Amino acid sequence: MISFAELTEVENIIRSVNEKAVLPRFRSLNDSDVAMKGPMDPVTVADREAEDLLREHLTTFLPGSVVVGEEAVSEDASVLDALTGSAPVWIVDPIDGTRNFIAGSGRFSTLVALSVGGVLLASWSYAPVLGRIGTALAGHGARVDGRPARVAPAADPAAPTLPITTSHPVWWPAGYGRGVDAMRAADLDVRYFDACGIEYLDLATGSRSGMVITWEYCWDHAAGLLLVAEAGGHVAALDGSPVRLEGGNVLPFIASAQARTTDRIRQIITESAAGPAAV
Repeated sequence: MISFAELTEVENIIRSVNEKAVLPRFRSLNDSDVAMKGPMDPVTVADREAEDLLREHLTTFLPGSVVVGEEAVSEDASVLDALTGSAPVWIVDPIDGTRNFIAGSGRFSTLVALSVGGVLLASWSYAPVLGRIGTALAGHGARVDGRPARVAPAADPAAPTLPITTSHPVWWPAGYGRGVDAMRAADLDVRYFDACGIEYLDLATGSRSGMVITWEYCWDHAAGLLLVAEAGGHVAALDGSPVRLEGGNVLPFIASAQARTTDRIRQIITESAAGPAAV
């Protein structure tokens, strides 16, 4: 479906779109450039223009393909139906970390993945201000900043020492809010993250033990999930099943450097939810 040379061609498209639609607005947004799609869910003119440009260029690059983008789905949820269809699908988050982008922080990225029938084939994670680019090709490994990417080894994967990152407990599924406390009580170094795509880059390059993910929007995760898998990592839903792009996963799901790390985190969270109610 896609070759190493074509990985670079798509990377160039993503870089070009950032140069045209995203970076000129970085730290230059007006109030009228920002709107709210919902509580704590902003969108900017840069998000919308970048997604439109990516749709135009990616479907031209691969005729017959379609785009499932965050902004299109926010206007028409039926766009998600393409994930289980027969056509190649570009899964696009034009700006992952929009709140950071609005605040003038460079911790944002453009995420693109290519899938067919729910199976990931290739991905790109580009953080333009940080100067980072991660690419993955199914069955052929991952690269970050031009070098082969590999998750961190662990002497005891059941007791990881590198940070485990997650979203703030207010975003956790009902009944699992005690999971963060339980992980810390098990001596895991748990920290909150602000930009999902960048966290996947960090996990794929060995500076994280794992991520605990409490939501399943495919545009936030598709690129990173393939990047981590091709860097030797492991991903599973809370019930141990594979993570499905189309949703319906048992949350939270875990991406980690080792299968035993995933299993350990799953056990801690599941037991915390089944325990006695807090007084």
